[in-house]
Amino acid sequence: MSLNLSQIDRVATITKEEFLQNYFKPQKPVVIERFIEDWPAYKKWNLDYMKEVAGDKIVPLYDDRPVDYKDGFNEPHAKMKMSEYVDLLKREPTKFRIFLWNILKEVPILQKDFSYPDFGLRLMKGLPMLFFGGTDSYTFMHYDIDLANIFHFHFEGKKQVILFDQQQNKHLYKIPYSLITREDIDFSNPDFNKWPALKNAKGYITNLEHGNVLYMPEGYWHYMKYITPGFSMSLRAIARNPKNLGKAIYNVFVMRSIDNVMRRIKGQKWIDWKNNKALEKTNL
Repeated sequence: MSLNLSQIDRVATITKEEFLQNYFKPQKPVVIERFIEDWPAYKKWNLDYMKEVAGDKIVPLYDDRPVDYKDGFNEPHAKMKMSEYVDLLKREPTKFRIFLWNILKEVPILQKDFSYPDFGLRLMKGLPMLFFGGTDSYTFMHYDIDLANIFHFHFEGKKQVILFDQQQNKHLYKIPYSLITREDIDFSNPDFNKWPALKNAKGYITNLEHGNVLYMPEGYWHYMKYITPGFSMSLRAIARNPKNLGKAIYNVFVMRSIDNVMRRIKGQKWIDWKNNKALEKTNL
């Protein structure tokens, strides 16, 4: 048995009007296959090029170890030079990933290689973020703290993406005061005896290849697994749905503060309580 997943719609290209009508308004994901072929990045951006222009930069690395109460919000597990990291990706499978790496800040020359597309949404131009991963590395199932509309531009390699909307929360073993599900769930091959509620979740799946653009609607859960080494860039537009915007404000200013305070007071007991609560609430 496998997860109940539908293939994400795929289109070769799309107009602004088609995107707004068919995908943004109904909040439905889509892959646009040939949208960025006029970008210099389409031909230039690969791991070798990143090594060339950013090789001396020290990059933050993350792996799939469970959250520890001592870890700060988005605190990296390791650091190395980009040149060493690219060599590692090419040499062997590694769990180390880069995420939320702001290319405008770190390597300004890269901003000349792409333009901000007009999807009819105002993109946050100060926040183009890069994400890298090695073979079989993956992100935990999570959604973004600001519940933004996300456009995910994939460059080198191939990766699998699984998405769920916020209506599926009750089936996903969501951790309270957090943006993730239980970290011990393998969404690429879930154990339904251990996680029976997942059988009721309805989501989406696709594979991304070089040049593909994935639109993820507001607050969508996403799990990404690198089939081969590669990287992507995300651009985002703030949530337009008032309910999602309110939830984003709550997450940033209230939920995260509560979680940080409780980690300091309770330590690992707080993490364990949250994990147990996810089981209780989902298995009701």
